[in-house]
Amino acid sequence: MMEFRPHEPSDASAIEGLFISVFTRSEGEKEGVLIGNLANDLISSTDSQDLYGFVAVDRKQIVGAIFFSRLTFEKRDIDVFILAPVAVHSDHQGMGIGQALITHGLQEMQKSGVRFVTTYGDPTFYSKVGFQPLSQDVIAAPLELSQPEGWLGQSLTDDSIEAVPGLCSCVQALDNPAYW
Repeated sequence: MMEFRPHEPSDASAIEGLFISVFTRSEGEKEGVLIGNLANDLISSTDSQDLYGFVAVDRKQIVGAIFFSRLTFEKRDIDVFILAPVAVHSDHQGMGIGQALITHGLQEMQKSGVRFVTTYGDPTFYSKVGFQPLSQDVIAAPLELSQPEGWLGQSLTDDSIEAVPGLCSCVQALDNPAYW
């Protein structure tokens, strides 16, 4: 039976290995190492108030992992997080685990009072869990986007996403142009 739960410090090695495996298989070894390092850096260097991580566990094996990290704005104090990275073990893809894990994470973020969540990825996949194209005039990405059509967002309240003026910054682990 699949269990969704917050990540624990003892999960770090398994989570890093998951990201390396999944991204190596889909994007090549260089990308696998890059995203594995991102997951490790998020876990090891991000303040707990700025990071939420969730895992999907099947028979005591972590088969999926996601992270939400805080975005900070120069002109406004508002709870906005970015969903990145996301991985589901290659042998478990296509079973709805990623969507279920993201939905679980979004529900937990909503319970924590987060108003908006952004992500940067495949609009076709993320639209299945409620993300919509997001204009950088509404919420600016923290770094230049190589594929602006992948900038997506969703409100976790009954309100639509409101414009958040000013520059945006992300947590240190994600502050690398290679991810954008």
